[in-house]
Amino acid sequence: MASLTPAEKYNVISRNLQEVLGKEQIESILAERDLNIYWGTAPTGKPHLGYFVAMTKIADFLQAGCHITILIADIHAFLDNMKAPMELVGKRAEYYTQLIKATLTSIGVPTDKLKFVLGSSYQLTAEYSLANMKLCSKTTERDAKKAGAEVVKQVDNALLSGLMYPGMQALDEEFLGVDAQFGGVDQRKIFVFAEKMLPAIGYKKRSHLMNVMVPGLAGPKMSSSDADSKIDLLEAPEDVKRKLSKAFCEEGNITDNGILSFVKTVLFPLGSMHGKTPSFSILRPEKFGGDVTYTLFEDLENDFKDKKVHPGDLKKAVTESINVLLGPIRKWFDNDELRQLTEDAYPTPKPQVKAKPVKSNKPAASANLAVDISRLDIRVARVLEAKVHESNPNSFISTVDCGNGDVRTVVSGLAKYIPLAEMQNRLVCAVCNLKPGKFQGVLSSAMLLAGSSPDDSIIELLQPPAGLEAGDLVEFEGFAQADRSSPEKLNPKHLIFEKVSEEFKISPEGLAQYKDLQFSTKNGPVGLKSLKEGRIR
Repeated sequence: MASLTPAEKYNVISRNLQEVLGKEQIESILAERDLNIYWGTAPTGKPHLGYFVAMTKIADFLQAGCHITILIADIHAFLDNMKAPMELVGKRAEYYTQLIKATLTSIGVPTDKLKFVLGSSYQLTAEYSLANMKLCSKTTERDAKKAGAEVVKQVDNALLSGLMYPGMQALDEEFLGVDAQFGGVDQRKIFVFAEKMLPAIGYKKRSHLMNVMVPGLAGPKMSSSDADSKIDLLEAPEDVKRKLSKAFCEEGNITDNGILSFVKTVLFPLGSMHGKTPSFSILRPEKFGGDVTYTLFEDLENDFKDKKVHPGDLKKAVTESINVLLGPIRKWFDNDELRQLTEDAYPTPKPQVKAKPVKSNKPAASANLAVDISRLDIRVARVLEAKVHESNPNSFISTVDCGNGDVRTVVSGLAKYIPLAEMQNRLVCAVCNLKPGKFQGVLSSAMLLAGSSPDDSIIELLQPPAGLEAGDLVEFEGFAQADRSSPEKLNPKHLIFEKVSEEFKISPEGLAQYKDLQFSTKNGPVGLKSLKEGRIR
């Protein structure tokens, strides 16, 4: 914009960002012309509220006169461990384009000045393929894994497609003809990789702009692949209310509070757009302090810390704010054409039909039932006491409360990895319908689930969210809970647990998963202390 000086343009471009790489290069370009920036998004899971952070920055970029390209990275979506199957990726790319336009329009950002580009429109050309080969010839497996560690879905035996992902994201800077790439701070390793590798094959080094990550409702970040951590941009009002009511929000806790962080990273920045003064109101009866309006987030944060704002009142206010925010987007999609596009991009799952048991004189044949997570009775349990096995210093013998007075003895080979002090009076996840068996001379009646790093050097017990009690459910979306009234005792000869647990894994966000489903509780998903990849056993 002609009314802004280069220094003023830089201030608008960089405000509210967490980090800028290449500040001097950006300032040099702004002294001569406007900046060319691209922001890319891979059409995998349904976009969530965290996208508003990127949208507010795109508004800033436009205010500063920048030329913006939005890349709908369809090929990347497929490469990222096939998060978007090839037969769906085209429809998901259309869905993302419509939803981004609806979101920008809803906050008063014009879309006519934006350039939308589909990744496959140039990433399948001979020129791009040759550049990709040149980049591959300079890139080690270690560098590729390191670059994608925070973004690409990590698995024990990585597919080549996931290793190509960071290099292609770097090449996009050259083929889109930009000066800078914008993204979340979780992409920093890819950005550093791009700054190192593009000059190695004869292309210029670009700058990088990084925004903060929006915390999840019950995890480190809001993720499209974690249904419990996010609120979709088309979430129904009643589902917004349900998810907010379940979200962790401990009174006085401002450190681990996804709801409070959402107010800071989304609602206040949105309120300050177009030169407005942001405000956030909490409505409550006079006997609980009366209505209060905040124009500074720090004032809200301090009042919550001092317990002047109750979690229930905060949740109610945020629920109302979110539903106001999402109203125009829901309206945009309220037509037959876009409803059909949504169904085509994210088909409604077909209900799973279990095989009917075959009548036999033998005991009920477990093999005739579907081998899936519904066969396991996984509960939140509490280790009341643990001691080192007298005959094996690498094992613990634990007294475990599995709920409703069901106290069991459990043997686990964890003493080599977990200090004895950390085993006392702690919540765990236990598989409670395995056939009891003797281990190291002691009858063990359950299994404590633990995650391990890819090289098995680190083993950690699964951590249910705080506030749960022994016996609380661990659930998996779309699957029935194992029947506790007459539980099936799994015969070890049928290897049911072994077959189901092959699909257990740790997400890049450090959450326990069965396939792509979270281990869910009424207080949020089950996580791990530090592991961000590996298996669960």
